[in-house]
Amino acid sequence: MTSDAAWSNPVKARLGRGEPVFGVTITTPSLDLAARAATLGFDFLWVEMEHAPITLETLRHIVLATRGLPAVPFARVPVNELWTAKRALDAGVHGVIFPFTSRPELARQAVSACRYPPRGRRGSGAGLATASWPDPDRYCESADENVVVVAIIEDVTALDHLDGIASTPGIDVLFIGTSDLAFSLGHRGQQDQPDVQAAIDRILQAALRHGKAAGRPARSPEQVQAALAQGFQLFQLSSDLQLFGRGARQLLEPLGRHATHPVSSY
Repeated sequence: MTSDAAWSNPVKARLGRGEPVFGVTITTPSLDLAARAATLGFDFLWVEMEHAPITLETLRHIVLATRGLPAVPFARVPVNELWTAKRALDAGVHGVIFPFTSRPELARQAVSACRYPPRGRRGSGAGLATASWPDPDRYCESADENVVVVAIIEDVTALDHLDGIASTPGIDVLFIGTSDLAFSLGHRGQQDQPDVQAAIDRILQAALRHGKAAGRPARSPEQVQAALAQGFQLFQLSSDLQLFGRGARQLLEPLGRHATHPVSSY
């Protein structure tokens, strides 16, 4: 794509129009699987680098394998730090997901990591990203405008700082890590507890109040529909392994064959 046809990140565009976006979680280092997932109707790939053994090398290969396909690559980095975001961005991702963004200064750090000076602190050296970016002739400007910044709220500490986090310029999405939030509230991941549900609603309202898209995990169409009615827009759907396990069960259980281990929660 040349500079006279500037690229727009389709996820950012859909969010700006108030439309929902759906991501499939990639936890395995299979390029064939990632490329196939990018053609199935998802809006983005949630490449899992916090809880899965996906390396930077594999992330780069996923970016290349899915180049030009409908679902764009996002990466959840292992920790909210400048250097983790820098390396994912220089691999060419179109969005960065920052875990445990529990204070306003971490939200500002996430944005700064994804923007070039003077808007941020991203370092120059994105030769690989430029080579695979849809608008390579104006990479720096295009990346500054199009990289989606997702801040995950998943710790009780963040509940005291919601307005400061949600009002941070440059944050595109407040995503609720519902399981970790439940753990932080003392419920060992039990998300149906009243105080967990109340915290989820507080985060959602803060996002809506400050004009941010709100996101959350969802594992079924019914859960997505209920969350859409509440005002959520961005959804982390099932993982590659979950989808494979469900497909296998759908095929084999009518034949009397049953899995020897439960389907992974990821």
